[in-house]
Amino acid sequence: METTEKNQLSGGSFIIENDTTRQIFTPEDFSEEQLMMKAAVKEFIDREVWPHKERFEKKDYELTKTLMEKAGELGFLGISVPEEYGGLGMGFVSAMLVCDYISGATGSLSTAFGAHTGIGILPITLYGTEEQKQKYLPKLSSGEWFGCYCLTEPGAGSDANSGKTKAILSADGSHYKITGQKMWISNAGFASLMIVFARIEDDKNITGFLVPYDPKNGIKLGDEENKLGIHSSSTRQVFFTDTKVPTENILGER
Repeated sequence: METTEKNQLSGGSFIIENDTTRQIFTPEDFSEEQLMMKAAVKEFIDREVWPHKERFEKKDYELTKTLMEKAGELGFLGISVPEEYGGLGMGFVSAMLVCDYISGATGSLSTAFGAHTGIGILPITLYGTEEQKQKYLPKLSSGEWFGCYCLTEPGAGSDANSGKTKAILSADGSHYKITGQKMWISNAGFASLMIVFARIEDDKNITGFLVPYDPKNGIKLGDEENKLGIHSSSTRQVFFTDTKVPTENILGER
C-alpha cells in the first residue's frame, strides 16, 4: 500500500495558501513501487499498443477489448481496487501514472480504460455493499468482466437527474423492473455489468442499479455510433424494457 509523509497540496490550494517546497510533489518523489508500475505500463504500451496504432482508426472494437483483457491480466484495471477484492490496492499516484501512459497512446483505449476503471469500478468500490464488492470487483479488476455507466439519456445530459428511465418495484418486493433509454454509453458493446440510473416512483433523485448485461432480460444495444474520433471506443445506445433487477442490486442509498 502506498504511503506518503508529505502534507501535499490539494486542488488549487497553492493559490491561496502559503506553501513550502516540501509540499510540492515532483517525479523525483516517486516511490520504488510507483517507478515499477510506471515501467510496467510503459512496456505494455510499447509492446501491445504502439505497433497497432493504425488499427484504432478502423473501428477495431475487438482490439480494444483484447487490450483491455491484457491490461486486466497485468493488474492495471484493478490498480485502485483494494487487495481483498482482487485489486492491487495502490494509491492515486500509481493510478495516474497508468492513466498517463495509456491516455498518451490512443484515445480509444484511453476512453475504454477510463470508463471501466473510473465510472465502471469506482462507484462500486466507494458505495457498494460488502456483498456487491465481493461479487463484482474481482471480475472487473481482472478483466473477466467490463463495466459501463448508463446515465445519459436523449433528454438528460448535464442535467442527469431529469432522466426519464423508471424503476418499478414488483408486487412481492423482490425486484425492480427498469424501462428506459440511455445513450452515448462508452463500453456498451462489450460490457458485462451496467451501472444504470433510474427513478423509483416519484423520488426526487434517481437511483443507481447494478445490472448484469443479459439480452434475454429486456436489454437491447443500439448500433455503434459513428464518431469523429476515438473510433475503436465502443459507444452505443442501450434500451431497457422491463429489465428485472434484484432489490439487493441497488447501488448506494435510495
